[in-house]
Amino acid sequence: MSTNFEHQSKKRRLDPEANNGINNTKERFRPTVARDWTISIAVPTSIITDCVTREQRTTTAGRIARALAIFSVDEVVIFDDSAMDQRPKNFDPDAYTGDTDPAHFLEHLLTYLETPPFMRKLLFPIHPNLRSQGLLPSLDMPHHPHKDEWLPYREGITLEVPSKSGKGTVVDIGMPDTVTIDEEIPPKTRVTLKMPEDSHGKAEPVHPAAPRTEGGYFWGYSVRKAKSLSDVFTGSAYEDGYDLSIGTSERGQTLGKAFPDQNPANFTHMLIVFGGPRGLEFAAMNDPELGQMGIAGARTKELFDHWVNVLPNQGTRGIRTDESFLIALTGLRRLWDNS
Repeated sequence: MSTNFEHQSKKRRLDPEANNGINNTKERFRPTVARDWTISIAVPTSIITDCVTREQRTTTAGRIARALAIFSVDEVVIFDDSAMDQRPKNFDPDAYTGDTDPAHFLEHLLTYLETPPFMRKLLFPIHPNLRSQGLLPSLDMPHHPHKDEWLPYREGITLEVPSKSGKGTVVDIGMPDTVTIDEEIPPKTRVTLKMPEDSHGKAEPVHPAAPRTEGGYFWGYSVRKAKSLSDVFTGSAYEDGYDLSIGTSERGQTLGKAFPDQNPANFTHMLIVFGGPRGLEFAAMNDPELGQMGIAGARTKELFDHWVNVLPNQGTRGIRTDESFLIALTGLRRLWDNS
C-alpha cells in the first residue's frame, strides 16, 4: 500500500497531464528570494567540557543543531577557547574514549546531523562519538527528503552500481527510485542535484550553495573548526570574510541600543559569536594572536562591530550557551528578515 502511494505521488509530479496539470505533492518548504548573504555562528568548545557524560555532550550538540536548523543558519564555526583544563571533578574519562578533542566531537555530530539520514550509514562509519546517537533529534530540514514531497533540488549519494546504459553515475536521492546523471563521480560521494521538471529531463549536479543562491531555499549548514577565537575571523571560508560581526556578552549593550532602528542590517556575511561559561573574554585571554595585539578582558569587544547582551535582567545567575543561541537568534533575526 505504501509503495503504491509513493508511485502515485511521483506520477502526479512527473506527469503534467495527470489531475489536469495540478501538482498534488506536498510542499512543506516554500522558497524565499534567491540570496547570496549568509548567517554564521561561532561556538566555543567549552560548551561541552563542563558536560560530565557522553550523553550530556550528545544532547548539547543536538540542541545546537536544532537551533541552526530552526533559524536557517548557514555556517557554524567551532573554536577552541582552551577550557579543557577546566574539567569538573566528577569528569567521566570514558566520555572521551576514542577522541579527546571536543572540537572534533562537535564537528562530527553536527556534520552527522546535517547529513540527510538516508546517506549517514554510508558516510559515517561506527565511531565512539556516535555511541549515543539515539539521543540526537531530527532536524527535518528541506534537504532531508520525505517520499511524499517534491523540491527542485535533492541531496544524493553516488552508488557503486552500473547504470542501465553503462554510462554516467547512479545516485541514491532517498526516494524509491534512484536517478542517473551523465557525470562520472566516484562512489560514496555526496552531491547536490537540480531535478528535472518532467519525466523526460535528467538530474544535474550543481554547486552545494545553488539551492540557496539560485532557488531561495535554506539548504543546511556547513561546519568549520577554528583553533582559536582569532581564527574564527582569519580562517573564514568567504573571500572577503565577515562584514558584520556580533559578540555576545552580559557586559554588552541591549539589542535595542545596539540596533536602534527596525530596519534589516546591510551585510553579506554576518557572524554571531557566543562565549562559553566564562565568556568571550576567557577565549581572548587564551588566544596567543590576540595576546600579541593586547586584546583581552574589556578590550575583547574591539573584535566586533557590535557587543550585545541578548537578555539583560535575566532571572538566573547564568544562561547556558546552548540556551543563549535561541534567545540571541530570536532577537537578532529581524536584522536579516526580508533582507
